[in-house]
Amino acid sequence: MSMNDKTDIVSSCANCGKGEEEGSNLKSCAACKLVKYCSRECQQAHRPQHKKECRKRAKELHDEELFKQPPSQHGDCPICFQRLPTLATGWGYQTCCGKIICSGCSYAPVFDNQGNLVDNDKQNKCPFCRTSAPCTQEKAIERVQKRAEVGDAVAMYNLGSYFANGAYGYPQDHTKALELYNRAGELGYAGSYCSIGSAYYKGEGVEVDYKKATHYYELAAMRGDVIARHNLGVNEARAGNLDRALKHFFVAARSGLSESLRIIKQFYTNGQATKELYTKALQSYQEYLSEVKSDQRDEAAAAREDNRYH
Repeated sequence: MSMNDKTDIVSSCANCGKGEEEGSNLKSCAACKLVKYCSRECQQAHRPQHKKECRKRAKELHDEELFKQPPSQHGDCPICFQRLPTLATGWGYQTCCGKIICSGCSYAPVFDNQGNLVDNDKQNKCPFCRTSAPCTQEKAIERVQKRAEVGDAVAMYNLGSYFANGAYGYPQDHTKALELYNRAGELGYAGSYCSIGSAYYKGEGVEVDYKKATHYYELAAMRGDVIARHNLGVNEARAGNLDRALKHFFVAARSGLSESLRIIKQFYTNGQATKELYTKALQSYQEYLSEVKSDQRDEAAAAREDNRYH
């Protein structure tokens, strides 16, 4: 088939052959994008012979999107403008202004433009907006509620977690938790979809449904949630789909999850992964570390570690 033949097919209805030059308003098959139709009737008539090819191409398109390296879920710290660490141990959510601040900027002292220390009591003020920290747990929860009311996705997720766990005086209500997770996910917080996936996987408030769990894990992973990505890898490995598992672990390692890198190393040691794959995963993980590293973050990590023994 010539290139011109392909073009003719693509620009005409796959069922009746009418082209746009004949006044037909052609629309691509939403699943595969390979063919076009002039009407719903033509699409339905052509379905029996197109179904197999359509499903195959739709799966290919889905996997192309699924295994792409996703953007960082939280972007950059609004103070130092460096990439935020993947795991929550490297950043904190501010209930006053809704900003996510890296641990280094939260730990660093604040100076004025003449180099004078502004506030020695830095741990009791937001490093971004300088609002005093809430003095009680009740005040802290009140701030989360107010942030959720104005459409803050992270605040909604936090409230969902309170309901899921029955924490901070909230009754345990998995239905309410899932409602809040869904709203937070629609507003862009990928971690919410990971929590929904976990609920379906474990049967928390819903019937166990591994297909739905995978669906929500995939939504979360494609939006940058590294835990959901790792979970997909684990589930694929358990199902014996080693190639797909390694793809997920590679993306997670490249996004900074050391556990995924450890598993790739284990597969390599067992002869189930190539040296080239493990080397690339290690290099990608090290690149991530260089992107999120700073002296302030190292100092914050050292202080956090030191406080464990006091």
